[in-house]
Amino acid sequence: MTNDIDEALDWQGRQIDCAACAHADLLAAERCRLKHACVHDRYARRIDRFFTWNKDLANAYVDHPHFEVRAIAAKHASVFLLPPLLDDPEETVRWNAARRLPKRLVLRLRFDPHREVRIRIAAIIDDADLVPMLSDPDYYVRLVIAKRMNPRLLGSLVDDVESEVRRVVAQRVPQDWLLGMAGDDHPGVRLEVARRLSSNLLARLRFDPDWRIRYEVASRIALTEIGALADDEDDIVRETAQARLAGGPERTREGPR
Repeated sequence: MTNDIDEALDWQGRQIDCAACAHADLLAAERCRLKHACVHDRYARRIDRFFTWNKDLANAYVDHPHFEVRAIAAKHASVFLLPPLLDDPEETVRWNAARRLPKRLVLRLRFDPHREVRIRIAAIIDDADLVPMLSDPDYYVRLVIAKRMNPRLLGSLVDDVESEVRRVVAQRVPQDWLLGMAGDDHPGVRLEVARRLSSNLLARLRFDPDWRIRYEVASRIALTEIGALADDEDDIVRETAQARLAGGPERTREGPR
């Protein structure tokens, strides 16, 4: 049984005929090779290798009927030919064009219908240009923004519906915002808050239902405020609190700024 990856087929499933190809002269010059580097092949890797070897031919293929050819040609073609590709029906083509164009031309892709395009756009634009994407319907787009945006612009994500977004926000927002997130309903978010709070503000989390958070509190809170943590139901929390009360090694680390 023949595996079609071992065959030379074009994007419509037809056998590739080098003799009938407009680039037949490239074969003798070793600038293309059947089943290895061919613009007509159905496999993206072979198309990509063709344009790597023949960047000068990319301009002629930005409007090819096969989207893989258009997408790969967009990596090498003149940037002056790329703006129309921002309206291509295939998201891979739109993104490959966007990554090479000036930011002012690609901002409209912030509202692209395909999440992968929006994710990639969010990864290459900055602060003020990211603001309209803060309400993106896809959580991963918002997660990328939470990781990249100026922390003082993340206010609308403090109450994001996705806990992973809020967790990243808690890692980055200014410290004076942290107490406002200390009551988050997800323990992963509260843990990030506890790790960053200064020791004199940890008392609010002494009775948190999650042992990891109580352990963080027991490790850094002022000795005068350890209180019930020395009798905590969790062994690690209790032992940590008791060791500190007994004069064990102090953790003096404050949360990161």
